[in-house]
Amino acid sequence: MPAARSRRSSGPRLADADLARRIERKAAYERRLKALQVELLSIQQAYRTQARRAVMVFEGWDAAGKGGVIRRLAEPLDPRSIKVWPIAAPRADEHERHYLYRFWMRLPERGEIAVFDRSWYGRVLVERVEKIAAPPAWRRAYREINEFERLLLDDGVRLVKLFLHLSAAEQLKRFRERIEVPHKRWKIGAADLRNRSLRPAYAKAIDEMFAKTSTARAPWHLIPADSKWFARIACLEIIARELGAGVDLEPPPVPAALRQAIERAEKNGR
Repeated sequence: MPAARSRRSSGPRLADADLARRIERKAAYERRLKALQVELLSIQQAYRTQARRAVMVFEGWDAAGKGGVIRRLAEPLDPRSIKVWPIAAPRADEHERHYLYRFWMRLPERGEIAVFDRSWYGRVLVERVEKIAAPPAWRRAYREINEFERLLLDDGVRLVKLFLHLSAAEQLKRFRERIEVPHKRWKIGAADLRNRSLRPAYAKAIDEMFAKTSTARAPWHLIPADSKWFARIACLEIIARELGAGVDLEPPPVPAALRQAIERAEKNGR
């Protein structure tokens, strides 16, 4: 299945996303999901043995399905070398530092993958729209973010940035589902509807974010997310492609001495 469209020059726009894209058959979705999860496990093992690092950034509308993608990304992987960071409002002590400080502190060690469920882009999205950051601060942040990401890339970190886009109608449908399904009620509150009322302002901020921070080395990938199955597969395909490119995914050879020791133990029954 072709991955969602991503332009590398000036970045995508929300209007680029074909929200009608979907996977119709559950069997096809499950088959592709399983294959991707196996591939991602091989990639994770290669990153561990080769001391590589990766960072994934997930942004998107409320109820766009970021959590569902992250669950299907993380569930087959070894939890010792993947960390998922759900990003909420900064703590009181973090307010006293540069806004990038808390993200620096969560960057992966060698052999690790870090997943950010929301990220430093809050500076030019929610903090801009909600007027938490003054205009000079969020305007300056585009340059700061690009420089921050360039530092990561120059240091050998693989960076994948995904934005999940869904229609206003589908978003409202999912809000209704969260009210009706008991175990999903924790996911919704009055703030979600308030944010939805600011959708035009957010759309403007998102498109400007794409235009100013989608670079040749760190492009934004715009994911149509009205179909959860399509969005999950599109995200995992992009992640597997970007993290696996140029990486030796063959498992390390078994040392002859180790193989012989196991064979002796088997022969001796102990």
